Amino acid sequence: MTVDDRERWSTRVGLVLAMAGNAVGLGNFLRFPVQATQNGGGTFMIPYFISFLLLGIPLMWIEWGIGRLGGAHGHSSLPGMFDVLTDRKTRWAKYLGVLGLFIPLVIFIYYTFIVSWMLALSFFSLTGDYFGLGEVEAMRGYLGSYQNVFDGSHTAATPTILFFLITLLFVVWVVGRGISGGIERLALIGMPVLFVFALVLVVRVLTLPAAAGSPAEGLNFIWSPHWGALADARVWLAAAGQMFFTLSVGVGSVHCYASYLRRDDDITLTGLSTAATNEFVEVVLGGTIAIPAAVVFFGVAGATAIANGGSYDLGIVAMSIVFQGLPGSEVLGRLAAFLWFFLLFVAGITSSVALASPTIAFLQREMGFTRKKAVGVLAGLSLPLGLFHVVFYRRGVLGDWDYWAGTFGLVIFATIEIVLFAWVFGIDRGWTELHRGADLRIPRFYRVVIQWITPLFLLTLLVWWGITQALPTLLMQNLADPSQAPFLWLSRLLLASVLVACLVGIRWAWVRRQSQTTGD
Repeated sequence: MTVDDRERWSTRVGLVLAMAGNAVGLGNFLRFPVQATQNGGGTFMIPYFISFLLLGIPLMWIEWGIGRLGGAHGHSSLPGMFDVLTDRKTRWAKYLGVLGLFIPLVIFIYYTFIVSWMLALSFFSLTGDYFGLGEVEAMRGYLGSYQNVFDGSHTAATPTILFFLITLLFVVWVVGRGISGGIERLALIGMPVLFVFALVLVVRVLTLPAAAGSPAEGLNFIWSPHWGALADARVWLAAAGQMFFTLSVGVGSVHCYASYLRRDDDITLTGLSTAATNEFVEVVLGGTIAIPAAVVFFGVAGATAIANGGSYDLGIVAMSIVFQGLPGSEVLGRLAAFLWFFLLFVAGITSSVALASPTIAFLQREMGFTRKKAVGVLAGLSLPLGLFHVVFYRRGVLGDWDYWAGTFGLVIFATIEIVLFAWVFGIDRGWTELHRGADLRIPRFYRVVIQWITPLFLLTLLVWWGITQALPTLLMQNLADPSQAPFLWLSRLLLASVLVACLVGIRWAWVRRQSQTTGD
């Protein structure tokens, strides 16, 4: 396959929706409401939007630019793209690109398991399996019994494993159908369904009768800042961290999708449109469902207490109780619950497909695998490692992977890519690359942002999180359950094995490419 006859997006709408599907995920509907509630509602929104302007948008443009440039040279994954950024003058750049393989692959493995919960809860909502559990602790126990397959009411592991397998097989089937026939078609169907379901739920939440609180109080909580709280550095760090989750930057999937653009396809307006679509989904839709609904049933203080209980408590536990208490028949409550959890499933599945794409692209483009064989390798890796998380979830292994690959790893990766783009490739060449075929002229102010402000922003995050979180996490300080330690070391051994496998793959691909060049 040459550069000219490789797969392409068939429509610009399909591209935007696919990119939006990559960004729109569980973080928009589960993580964002929790972060906003934990950090003061409206207080959180100010650094959140500042982070969007100074961190999210610049990184989005840079990743589109790197991806399109790499695609023009026949690369759809980061090792080759970083090689191009350094003009192929150094051998180490491609090995830095290992993060663009390692991070999305690792996140894909455990994220698919989490997405499968949403499919299961969609089914359990229709059957009314958890209806009657109207207290927070009871619903937490129900969710925990499903996540921890050998504990609680779901004593058999069959439902948990079954829904995981269905989710994994569906993602494998979609990516196996290619860019336009699989990923783009999923986006063209899935994203409109997501928007319709979300709008229906927004209308229902905003028309709820007041109880412990009102929908207006919930909206007031998320849009009324407490200015004094802005002096708390933790609020700013939480907002910056959410930006990585919400836009899926620092992962590698944006680069992969952008590599299937043509050389002169616009990336400035399209990239901004993708970011804006994601923000609409997160802030307007995600923020107008979970938080106001929780405030109606539990009040502001109650909703905050639930959010502080865990990452999934507001979007899953609280919302499950909300749907059980909706005015009207139980059937309508079950239907509303199904809409919510199936919306989460659609959001998660589009992101899962994007996370799978860099691995597939690397195996195809760099190692010469057919798409069918590449998909088989992905499935062969994901199935046993995913079942590892299914079986040992209660041992904290998923959270450990999520921290190293899905949190701290994102900041490391983003810092590396912006330094390579702005300082090694050069801001002058980078600025020209961003505007190649552009439909939108980026304000010149962003030259300074990309070269100075965003890198400093990222370095601050890296140092702060490294000192306050990464080191204590590595040393397992303040571990709640010491019996988890052996399982966490095992999970890190598996993580290291995945990283080594990616490095070996890069070396193999490099030797293969050199032999082809010599043969030519």
